[in-house]
Amino acid sequence: MSSEHEQQRSRLSGEHTEQPNEEPWADVELSLPHGRSPTGIVSFVERVLVELTHEDVGAEFVSTNLAGVKRTQFIAVDDVDERFKKRYFDERLGWHETTVSRETVREELVHRLSRSSLNRTSETPNTDADTFRVKPVHQF
Repeated sequence: MSSEHEQQRSRLSGEHTEQPNEEPWADVELSLPHGRSPTGIVSFVERVLVELTHEDVGAEFVSTNLAGVKRTQFIAVDDVDERFKKRYFDERLGWHETTVSRETVREELVHRLSRSSLNRTSETPNTDADTFRVKPVHQF
């Protein structure tokens, strides 16, 4: 009986010490359209902001339409987590970079992730869905 108890205790302690293989931000992604509520989007964006300010990661929103691919990236740039680098890419215009506040990042992400995909209905069926994900800065 005691050996059964020891095996169970050993198994439980092993379960608690195992580390996940993925980073905490690895599953922070979203495709549009989605079924999240407005409150769920705000919560999701807050989680993104926490990851951006505590990890060496950035957030990227990719939109594909008939005019081409557009990318918007956000990366924290200071130690107090109030300024972010915003990089915007349009296939026709190239890259543009600016510095924005945390509030601006929050508002833009909530707006982009909350918007309806009705404007995509006239596009060809092969057009990719808009996507948002958090990934390591070195992948940008």
